Amino acid sequence: MAGLSNSIERFIKSLLESTDDGIVEIGRNDLASQFNCAPSQINYVLTTRFTPYKGYYIESRRGGSGYIKITKLTFSEVGFIDELINEVIGTSITKDKANSIVRSLYEEEVLTKREGQLIVHALEDTALTNVNNDIRNIVRADLLRNMLLAFLR
Repeated sequence: MAGLSNSIERFIKSLLESTDDGIVEIGRNDLASQFNCAPSQINYVLTTRFTPYKGYYIESRRGGSGYIKITKLTFSEVGFIDELINEVIGTSITKDKANSIVRSLYEEEVLTKREGQLIVHALEDTALTNVNNDIRNIVRADLLRNMLLAFLR
């Protein structure tokens, strides 16, 4: 199953790279037919690998003529940094979601590898051992927001 998901992900990313605007519209059933899988497999790939935390926006319409519109968000877009800081990160964030955001920023060359590593290590559970588990994700979100604001100035 992971092999199929990886293939679908690679295919979608190659489609996105071949566009000028970073937007792809594709029929869910067409994509499922191409990979000889159920449409639910396509949904799984979209919901796990093309999330806002990873720098993507998905619009979906179900039904016979259902389609998927995938937009690769660029961090230079007006207002995206504000949306990332205020809405995507929010008031609480898990370590995995924070790492996905940092990885996306690195892939988009917004952060250097060293900056990304610094942020990831600062947000590790081992770095937050003295923070109560009940508020650890809240503190992690605060740290991530503040570090990104400092790096993205």
